[in-house]
Formats: sequence, C-alpha cells, structure tokens
Amino acid sequence: MKIMILAIGRLARSPEMELVKLYTGRATSSGRALGLGPVEVIEVESRKPGKAAEAEALMPHLNDAHVIACDEHGRARSSRVFADEIATLRDRGIRRLAFVIGGADGLDPTLLAQANGKLAFGPQTWPHALARAMLAEQVYRAVTILAGSPYHRDG
Repeated sequence: MKIMILAIGRLARSPEMELVKLYTGRATSSGRALGLGPVEVIEVESRKPGKAAEAEALMPHLNDAHVIACDEHGRARSSRVFADEIATLRDRGIRRLAFVIGGADGLDPTLLAQANGKLAFGPQTWPHALARAMLAEQVYRAVTILAGSPYHRDG
C-alpha cells in the first residue's frame, strides 16, 4: 500500500524537512517486506488564497485514495492503534493511503466531509512543518510496530 503525506505549502531546506525525509525513507525501506510503501511527501501550492482553493489543489492527488484528514477535531490515536489501522487498510486491499495536511486555516469542510477518517495530533496546535515531521515519524513507528521491531516501547 502506497502511503502519501499530502500537504499544502512547500518546506524549504529546514530541520523539519530533514526529519520528514529521514522518517519517510526509513518507513519506505522497512515497510517493503510488509507491503507498505513507498512513503512519499507531496507538497502542493494553491494559486489562490483560502481553504476552497487549497482543497482544489489537493483533490487531484486523492483519486482512488483512502483519505485521512489531519484535523484538530479528528481522533487522536495511540501509536499501536495507528499501526493497527494502517495494517487493517492494507489487509482490506487499499492500494493508496493519503494523509492530508491543510494550510494555516486547516482543511476545507468539503474535503473534510469526503475524508474516510480524521486524525488529530492531540489538543495542542502544531506548526505545519512539525506536523509533517510528526506524521512521518508516526508512519515509521507504525511500520516498526507491525514488523515487531523494538523501536516502539509501550509505557
């Protein structure tokens, strides 16, 4: 199952982007044997301001994908539950999984309504660059949990 992190805006060379690359690379390498990956980041820009224009820029990348919207009103999950959900989608034959991160004002209500699920990073507000890095790390963590790797430790 191909996994995409689809986000509004482009990260320049930054520590956050280095983390995103590190974790998506690790998840891609470790996930192959599990039928997960590649894990890729797709960054898009909208030609106009506003959530509707951003949704329009995101939509072409969502064809035939199972969409999880990253949204403050979504459901927070433990890392183990997150991993189990990814495995369940893979086992159901989902070929493309897209995690969508909106712009500074969040995602358009139309896109949110069409999403198959919503994921929250907890009650705090996070910068978009950090949200990408956190999501990439959690995808990698999910892969390691499914592989039985000691990377994840339950507290």
